[in-house]
Amino acid sequence: MTEQSAPIEEAIVSAATCPRSEAGTGGVFLSTFVSESCGATGFSTGTATFSSGACLPYHVHPFSEAVTVLEGRARVFVEGRWYRLNPKDCAHFPAGVAHQVVNDEADSPLVAHWAFATSTPTRDLVDREFDEVERGFGDPCEDDPETIIRYKWESVYELSDQAYFLDLFARRYGSFGICGGHGRFMPGASLPCHIHDFDESITIIKGAATCLVAGRRYELSRCDTAFIPKGLAHRFINRSGEEMEMVWVYAGSEPDRIVVKPEFCSGALALPGNSFAKESMAEKDRSGI
Repeated sequence: MTEQSAPIEEAIVSAATCPRSEAGTGGVFLSTFVSESCGATGFSTGTATFSSGACLPYHVHPFSEAVTVLEGRARVFVEGRWYRLNPKDCAHFPAGVAHQVVNDEADSPLVAHWAFATSTPTRDLVDREFDEVERGFGDPCEDDPETIIRYKWESVYELSDQAYFLDLFARRYGSFGICGGHGRFMPGASLPCHIHDFDESITIIKGAATCLVAGRRYELSRCDTAFIPKGLAHRFINRSGEEMEMVWVYAGSEPDRIVVKPEFCSGALALPGNSFAKESMAEKDRSGI
């Protein structure tokens, strides 16, 4: 008889106490919130903080990466093509595509959220010159491999009452193995109790959130991050009088969620394990919901 491994539980990472490492170029500091160290499968998330004038030089990854600006303004280079990104704008770089990120603002830091389609993030520096082509606040051309999604209110959809979402990267935008976006919760807003058939990372970038996970309650703010393994019932609630914003990332190529009874989040009912997610997903497919 094979011995079953213990189920992976949620992890809550405090951004204030999370270790930071220098990226080796001076003035760029990386924090890793979700990775294989907390049991994540197929993805990782964190933040990069750039001092004024700092640069993370050209590099590549063997997996998709998405970078979302949280504070400041970034200049992103992709094989010579460069773009300006404002807060909540996102750039996706496919595997093997050389890119670099620069904070050329003289008096303000840059903070960006990163997501990789691997639980063990790595980067390989590229020793190559590229001819620069200014794109500024424009968009990539049809044949360019990168994707730039800019935060526009007309693209936002209301996922739940007073909870507004915008997908920033997904398979339909060229990413492979990860998808994610921005969520904005008005005071009192929440998502219903739900599960996924993949792991999730949620970073609170503005305001404060209450996170309920199978009967356990957490309070998050200031880039605190929750890792929610697949099949674990959870929900986020804005109990404050101010707006709350998050960046969410799934270890899947397109967003999907299965709404379950609220008692699974309050802890009054217990899910029968990760198999419940697959069974619920199959039932969802059969019913066409």
